[in-house]
Amino acid sequence: MRVVVTGAAGFLGSHLAERFLVDGHSVIGVDNFVTGSRKNVAYLEALGGFNLVEHDVTVPIYLDEEIDGVLHFASPASPVDYLDLPIQTLKVGSLGTHNMLGLAKKKDARLLLASTSEVYGDPEVHPQPETYWGHVNPVGPRGVYDEAKRFSEAMTMAYHKYHGVDTRIVRIFNTYGPRMRPGDGRVVSNFIVQALKGDPLTIYGEGQQTRSFCHVDDTVEGIVRLFHSDFVGPVNIGNPNEFTIRKLAEIVLEETDSASTLEMLPMPVDDPQVRQPDIAIARELLQWEATVSLREGIRKTLPYFKIEVESGDARARTILDQF
Repeated sequence: MRVVVTGAAGFLGSHLAERFLVDGHSVIGVDNFVTGSRKNVAYLEALGGFNLVEHDVTVPIYLDEEIDGVLHFASPASPVDYLDLPIQTLKVGSLGTHNMLGLAKKKDARLLLASTSEVYGDPEVHPQPETYWGHVNPVGPRGVYDEAKRFSEAMTMAYHKYHGVDTRIVRIFNTYGPRMRPGDGRVVSNFIVQALKGDPLTIYGEGQQTRSFCHVDDTVEGIVRLFHSDFVGPVNIGNPNEFTIRKLAEIVLEETDSASTLEMLPMPVDDPQVRQPDIAIARELLQWEATVSLREGIRKTLPYFKIEVESGDARARTILDQF
């Protein structure tokens, strides 16, 4: 096959593009490098079968090649990024999704939309099944990301129903692993960088809020299975093993053998208190579930961050850096 991966220079997009290349397909990677890394693209180009198009997906794109699939992963994805880039985040979720659906329609290609557990907001149903509609503050600071993804899902289903575009929607839960930007503000990368540098680990509130962390290898496997499946509706892909943020901090300190302390900071606005995927659909239809434990995943991720910290490029950013 030949597939288009938007956001191919990003953390998850680069892993997904790599998987398609390793599986013997060719990939057209699209990225404007607002949050993507050129190192990730250089790695993909070294694999062969990869063609980079530097382009902003909020502008229509024209490709001469025949296309079998479009995987739309372009978007700022961490709180630090979408607080920095609120308008761009809304545009990539709306105009960008519209343009990629138009490309899929023109090429008669399958489109897979990267959505997120953030569509559930601060959930009142736990764990979160795909049938739950969410509890989102549309005018809060996180709304620019949450509502962009909710709109992109609605647009995707509209193109499926009214134009017959073959679509898939994946709702991704807290993925982590190599190639995360050290300064992207997400909790796993923050904690690892802070621990390696001996800085305090910054925890919001008392650290009792929970997340379900999924290693990127597991996430990519689930996405690929969904892409090749016949299921149209949204599918949760995440590790249902739930951890408090404080427990994550303890695991990171143990695995890095760090003497860092914990620093408690005020809770950000609308920060979800719980997050855990119901993966019954993924188990039944995709025969998929996460296999990498959190501790094992941290061990697999550490070598990448050690190199980043030693190079002097790493700085853990917190949400409060923005205010």
